Amino acid sequence: MISVNENGLDVFEEMMDNSEELQVGIKDLDNGTMIIDAGVEEVGGFEAGLYVARICMADLADIKFSSFDLGKFVAPAVELTTDHPVVACMASQYAGWRIKVKDFFGMGSGPARALSLNPRELYDKILYADEADEAVLVLESDRIPDEEVTLEIAKKCGVESEDLYIVVVPTSSIAGSVQISARGIETGVHKLDSLGFDINGIEHAHGIIPISPVVGDDVKCMGSTNDCIIYSGRMYYTVDYDDVEELKDYVKKVPSQNSRDYGKPFYVTFKEAGFDFFKVDAGMFAPAEITVNEVNSGKTFTSGKINTEVLLESFGVETL
Repeated sequence: MISVNENGLDVFEEMMDNSEELQVGIKDLDNGTMIIDAGVEEVGGFEAGLYVARICMADLADIKFSSFDLGKFVAPAVELTTDHPVVACMASQYAGWRIKVKDFFGMGSGPARALSLNPRELYDKILYADEADEAVLVLESDRIPDEEVTLEIAKKCGVESEDLYIVVVPTSSIAGSVQISARGIETGVHKLDSLGFDINGIEHAHGIIPISPVVGDDVKCMGSTNDCIIYSGRMYYTVDYDDVEELKDYVKKVPSQNSRDYGKPFYVTFKEAGFDFFKVDAGMFAPAEITVNEVNSGKTFTSGKINTEVLLESFGVETL
């Protein structure tokens, strides 16, 4: 079985070797945990974000830069292709670990989740386990974790603190924008899972998603980066699924346009909900467009639409 942590560590070490070119910082904590700063105190950038995305997906996807025509301008974009969508996205990339130690908070994603089994029911569903001796974590946070925080993370992963490797990337950074857009395939897989689809039947995936400019603080950037997927993310999946009629129904239900909160920038929706995630329709977190090819029947179905107007509003673009 593929070890997502072994794969992630290879990319982490590559990132360290190229730290100067990537404009990232390296910090070795007293307890031995190694940290890469990809935008908190360092500049970071597009290439740093690409490395972060590669770690998140355990280097099981081809990730490259592209462009996306938004009408008023052509935005940078990420293009993703993977032959291991379930392991890359759900066993590794999915940001399912809320890390809170005293006043520190960050969203954990990437390979280390497979050691912490967070959430356990997901790993039981996809029948995946990793037995690596090192843990590699991506932390979406605007702070560098200290020894107390990293010791708690290491404990949850069942490794020593000196065997823990963390990349920290703020939401309100260029690298943060890149790695969030690179979650497009994962967002579609997660939406299918939430609808009751057996995601183990997803065999291959491709996606292209525009990258948000930095529009303000972490909360505002959380809105614009998610809007890239919600309003302009285009995903393609190859699946093995016996019931074609049932599959058509799933494809129809996936796109974000089915959400009651669809039609305005996510930041606006979040603000109207009193910045309470539980008051926002979870159905919003989905790609704008999904296409699915069923390999046995040879049928292909597509659903959803691109909405560049809302995305441009989210970006706050001014035409001069």
